[in-house]
Amino acid sequence: MVKAADRAKNPAGSSVWLEHRAARSGGGPAGLDRERIVAASIRMLDEEGLAKLSMRKLANELNVTAMSLYWYVDTKDDIIEYAIDTCYGEIDLAEIDSADDWQGRIKLLALAYRLMLVRHPWMSPCAGQYLNIGPNAIAVGAKIQEAVRDSGLPIDRQPSAMSAVFQFVYGYGTIESQFQRRADEAGMTQDDFYGESVKAFRDDPQFVEVLEPMAEILDERASHGSVSAIWDRDFAYALEVLIAGIEVMVERAGTEQSGTSP
Repeated sequence: MVKAADRAKNPAGSSVWLEHRAARSGGGPAGLDRERIVAASIRMLDEEGLAKLSMRKLANELNVTAMSLYWYVDTKDDIIEYAIDTCYGEIDLAEIDSADDWQGRIKLLALAYRLMLVRHPWMSPCAGQYLNIGPNAIAVGAKIQEAVRDSGLPIDRQPSAMSAVFQFVYGYGTIESQFQRRADEAGMTQDDFYGESVKAFRDDPQFVEVLEPMAEILDERASHGSVSAIWDRDFAYALEVLIAGIEVMVERAGTEQSGTSP
């Protein structure tokens, strides 16, 4: 597997999924396997975040010695890569296939991806640090590509459409998960945290003038109900806008190809 020094020398080509590890002689520690290690690491990452994960703390969580972990992994990065791919495996691809059309598949994929990011706030910062080429990540990526392909966009436009939708989802899920984290750290519900935050700057005299053009939309959001309802409403509508944009571009591409004017 990838050593820490090797990752530093070749970050673009280093991944646990690209290494072929020779089998180790004898048997591993009793009652321990990679799946159990990864499950424990995900629990710790969800509860404490990426910065606090260590081999020592993980070993304590599993009630084993730190050296026992090295029977199955060589570095903490190995564990994080396995954890990332396990979380991608939470997306139910059979449910995605149940949708009647490409629009429905994109909506289901986008929602499942968003909810996964919210459940696991540490996933967002890992996206750019690791290659995300585990089997579950590749399977999800293939479903995304299939859905966008079936929209009818030309092949050279499909990557842009995928980016428009799923980089939006990534950003939305990241902000949502971090807002929840801040509320949790403050010991407050999202509704209370949002209400107090907005009140704090709206009541500050230095913000009165600059916030005047935004007053109407701030009032609308405050009267909508709950923060979770706002998250869901805004996400659903934004996704509709993006899908409608793809539909327009498909129609435009067809018009250009036929040589007719709209």
